[in-house]
Amino acid sequence: MSKIKPSKGAPYARILGVGGYRPTRVVPNEVILERIDSSDEWIRSRSGIATRHWASPEETVTAMSVEASGKAIADAGITPEQIGAVVVSTVSHFKQTPAVATEIADKIGAGKPAAFDISAGCAGFGYGLTLAKGMIVEGSAEYVLVIGVERLSDLTDLEDRATAFLFGDGAGAVVVGPSDEPHIGPTVWGSEGDKSETIKQTVPWNEFNVGDVSKLPLNNQGEIKFPAITQEGQAVFRWAVFEMAKVAQQALDAAGISADDLDVFIPHQANMRIIDSMVKTLKLPEHVTVARDVETTGNTSAASIPLAMERLLATGQAKSGDTALVIGFGAGLVFAATVVTLP
Repeated sequence: MSKIKPSKGAPYARILGVGGYRPTRVVPNEVILERIDSSDEWIRSRSGIATRHWASPEETVTAMSVEASGKAIADAGITPEQIGAVVVSTVSHFKQTPAVATEIADKIGAGKPAAFDISAGCAGFGYGLTLAKGMIVEGSAEYVLVIGVERLSDLTDLEDRATAFLFGDGAGAVVVGPSDEPHIGPTVWGSEGDKSETIKQTVPWNEFNVGDVSKLPLNNQGEIKFPAITQEGQAVFRWAVFEMAKVAQQALDAAGISADDLDVFIPHQANMRIIDSMVKTLKLPEHVTVARDVETTGNTSAASIPLAMERLLATGQAKSGDTALVIGFGAGLVFAATVVTLP
């Protein structure tokens, strides 16, 4: 017989507060068109994106996260000292170690919480939310701060007609805490590594700037290109529309609800066409509010779901207590979907 005492966590977990930060600079499609042969009409028709936010040098991954976290903590009605763990999902923090989560935890005044980064691309928020739920139910933390943050402008090839218009910067954060009732459903998550080449970084860091330019991509000025995100657009579109709608339905089934029970749908803000296609495939009723934050925020990867959630609540399009289906999907290819009650 084991001598280990059982964990004493909460029965369930829920999102208690949400916060977001968008950089001050708003970048319209006209700026993107300075480097690619396209048009505003083409960009809008292909992606639904009209503007995106790009960070200044001062708006670092850490700085944006601190701003979003402060709002989420205040919204949750707790103090930073009560945070027992900080989970940060990002692919655009370029320092390999230490984890940026440790720096963020210190700057928000959280004391000495567990702090670590995860790399799960556009599904990162869902992964972080699932880990937070587990920590709270297991009893290793009472409150967990989950952050999705990206400076994708640093990883954008502005001469790539297929991706130059897609990406934006920002940070979204939620506080997850204890609950007496289930407010975060089972997570349906996974990966399809055989499709990992469809979204990837162009050049590995260890091959960048090795001195032999013949092995590295060059821009139109003959300069070595910084590593960027590239993707096979049509393959990603087909996968997202057909396969991710199945995952979303599985999340509804796992939570024991139907589309009719939903109030809000918050998919990863990848592309307006993908969002609209998923709504159609899932046969969502007219009463369901659909997040379409991508129009003015662009694709912010791990930050997109909490940013969209924060905007829906701030504008009154959604309200506290609403039942929402959230799903993230992207590089890996990875995915995560669950049903939550909005804070």
